Amino acid sequence: MTTLFVVLVVATAVERLAELVVSTRNARWSFARGGVESGRGHFPPMVALHTALLLACLVEVLAADRPFVPWLGWPMLALTLASQALRWWCITSLGPRWNTRVVVVPGLAPVTRGPYRFLRHPNYVAVVVEGFALPLVHTAWTTALVFSVLNAVLLLGFRLPAENRALASLPRPDEAVPG
Repeated sequence: MTTLFVVLVVATAVERLAELVVSTRNARWSFARGGVESGRGHFPPMVALHTALLLACLVEVLAADRPFVPWLGWPMLALTLASQALRWWCITSLGPRWNTRVVVVPGLAPVTRGPYRFLRHPNYVAVVVEGFALPLVHTAWTTALVFSVLNAVLLLGFRLPAENRALASLPRPDEAVPG
């Protein structure tokens, strides 16, 4: 099962690279329309933390010889896959406005379709769930705990406040400029 876990983590890394390609394309779209970036300072630590999650999953499982425990691993795999589905639902719902950075286009109202009908920040639900579920697929509990705590500090202390300030600058849906 260790080999399959390594494949899962590598597949997650490849998925992250695909996100970066989409994000780069979408950032160009936003900036071409006058997009404004907020919260630039927290982005490098966020990238480092998410990269460290993937590496730590592998290191902990391989170095500490963590076992695959079926009663824990299978439900965590299901949560990991569900978090990926939610993430891509967010990406497709936001379309060219989705980005790994906080970039808003003035005059465009916040998106209220897809998972955004139910939650203001559904992508962060995916991040939080994946952050504990992926390591726990193979009982990397230290990685799950450390990432979850550090992610909470980064998300609650920096990312969400920056994003909420940026979104507050946008018009309400009923006063949006067509875009």
